[in-house]
Amino acid sequence: MKESLSMSPEEYADHFLENDGQLARVKQNIAEKGMPDISIAPGYGRLLTMLVAATKAAQVLEIGALGGYSGICLARGLTPEGRLTSLELKQEFADVALEHLTEAGFGGQVDYLIGQAVDSLEMLKQEGRKFDFFFIDADKENYPVYLEYAIELANPGAIIAGDNTFLRGRTLNLDKNGPSVQAIRRFNEQMATDDRLIGTILPAYDGLAVAMVKPQGQ
Repeated sequence: MKESLSMSPEEYADHFLENDGQLARVKQNIAEKGMPDISIAPGYGRLLTMLVAATKAAQVLEIGALGGYSGICLARGLTPEGRLTSLELKQEFADVALEHLTEAGFGGQVDYLIGQAVDSLEMLKQEGRKFDFFFIDADKENYPVYLEYAIELANPGAIIAGDNTFLRGRTLNLDKNGPSVQAIRRFNEQMATDDRLIGTILPAYDGLAVAMVKPQGQ
């Protein structure tokens, strides 16, 4: 009896989405430089572009630049006047990200802040900066902290997205209770239930939580 061949939903989607030469070169360069292979999945990268474009976000804040894969996805949704502010712990990662954003034609629309993300977020808060879209993809133990800052820095109706909310299955495993797992569980719960947000969790790939910051009074 011949076995049937089947694909996972993610593999099926990637069949259509992984023909992006520009993003493929970014992933290859990230691997060649020995950087972590933790860029956002192609399907969710496309979703970031769509959400930024659909919401007409003019000011986008990215927490965790890595090699610029997600930065390109975010920037693709910007208008020519829009700007991406990206927080990155390591200068060498930010340099690679800027190189890739520049090659993609977005180098003039991105600013990198180097150092601990919490310090950069506090500085942005003190400066009175406001943003229309947030993408969180950094150290998992601080996801709940980053979420609180995002809500404080948000314009009414801003979108917040957080990647890797399943931690390759650890979030779903009740036997796993390390600091990162507990932090992500708190983050997921808040994204879905906080009265200040309208949120959901998308269960494909490694999980993506998405929420809208409610305008005051709603």
